[in-house]
Amino acid sequence: MLEVPVYNTDGKKVDTMTVDERVFGSTVNAPLLKQAIVAYHANKRRGTAATKSRGMVVGSTRKIFAQKGTGRARRGAVRTPMLRGGGHTFAKAPHSFRKTLPRKMRHGALKTAILAKILGEDLMVIDGLSLSTPKTREMARIVKNLKIDRSCLLALAERDSNVYLSSRNIGDLTVRIAAELNAFDVATRQKMLVTTEAMKALIGGEDGS
Repeated sequence: MLEVPVYNTDGKKVDTMTVDERVFGSTVNAPLLKQAIVAYHANKRRGTAATKSRGMVVGSTRKIFAQKGTGRARRGAVRTPMLRGGGHTFAKAPHSFRKTLPRKMRHGALKTAILAKILGEDLMVIDGLSLSTPKTREMARIVKNLKIDRSCLLALAERDSNVYLSSRNIGDLTVRIAAELNAFDVATRQKMLVTTEAMKALIGGEDGS
């Protein structure tokens, strides 16, 4: 069993939550996590880069001058990659870099990413996070009270426009709901802050994955 600290909005530890590590796969599966992160990075690439090959460049195919007897370096057509304005030797063509992962692998990568955060003591549970109106100052105060000075992922149980609007101007704070979490978001943030309701949803929702 693992113990996760529970804090209030004033940054005081008020409780601990017991988590069975078997829910998140018992051990950290580093190869699977890496595979998922590589796939997420690849899927962010647009793949639209394109350059012209010598066959796409407009120009004559006539040999510029004789192969021998001129005393100059040999030249082919004006479209050769050796000349200014010619085509590229290995022209780039648009293509997709997309990588797909099966559903079980995606869920497994998310589990192991969360487990790594728990084992590294980089995951905290916050109780009583509720804002009546959007207020960046209030959210910044809560983050400061929790002594979070690095990139942080805040996981909510359900959509909360007040929390989202209060967080969007804080550069190192990313807000997601528990149902939309993925391994890339968890692994690429140094800290993870989860509401009590979201943590219960994660623990309960991972059993059938």
